[in-house]
Amino acid sequence: MRPTQVLLGGGEGPIGKHGHFLGGWGNFGGLKQKGIVTYGLAPNKQNPFAGAGHDAIFNTWRRVRGQILYVAPPFIFFYYAMSWAIERNEYLNSKLGRQEVGDE
Repeated sequence: MRPTQVLLGGGEGPIGKHGHFLGGWGNFGGLKQKGIVTYGLAPNKQNPFAGAGHDAIFNTWRRVRGQILYVAPPFIFFYYAMSWAIERNEYLNSKLGRQEVGDE
């Protein structure tokens, strides 16, 4: 038995009693779409880390510069408050500090 035209042509022949054809693999007939442009780049031509080091340095600088006034003043305040509290604690737990408080 001879194979049909559909099998020989990969499904590119008319089907049905009205001759309507859905299309081959990935081509379901209908109007051709316009305005869709696709571009491709070969894998050996791609450089995903192009400029990553440069961008990382300057992007980090830009972000730090934008946030430094929100972070630095509270950090400086709490640093000095903590250093004062540590110094005060050491003094109060020393011999002179205990005599000043008079607990013992």
